[in-house]
Amino acid sequence: MRFLRFSSVFFVLALIMPACDPGRVLDQNIAVSEQGWDKNEKATFEVYIGDTLATYRFFVNLRNTVDYRYSNFYLFLNTRFPNGNITRDTIECMLADPAGAWLGRGNGQIRENQILLNPSLKFPLKGTYHFEVEQAMRDDVLKGITDIGIRIQKEN
Repeated sequence: MRFLRFSSVFFVLALIMPACDPGRVLDQNIAVSEQGWDKNEKATFEVYIGDTLATYRFFVNLRNTVDYRYSNFYLFLNTRFPNGNITRDTIECMLADPAGAWLGRGNGQIRENQILLNPSLKFPLKGTYHFEVEQAMRDDVLKGITDIGIRIQKEN
């Protein structure tokens, strides 16, 4: 009886959870080495886009410790399109306000930021897009960033 009750609850949760975020196309985070983020290390993501008429919201997910020594974070975003073309963007993410207070959510030592890069992105080609994120700070090994990620959300 107890197993049946547990199975029923699990089944209901499995049905409900995808409905909580129906527009999510990609939401993936990658942990950065505890020793720091080497300037030569790249976080890679890929996503298949089948609807080129839809509008998408594009975010960078970023977790940092309160020991991170800067108020901002620069990254390089390399995008390889399904046809093989590559673009490279330099992006600045603000992690603290001018007074030094951390932005984002979190308690204790970790802060989480979901930074909107493009509120109305249209992918021009159907197919698989590859994204590489590199830290673009002046440190050879950047300490204080714990996770980097990308979220792509389809607008209804």
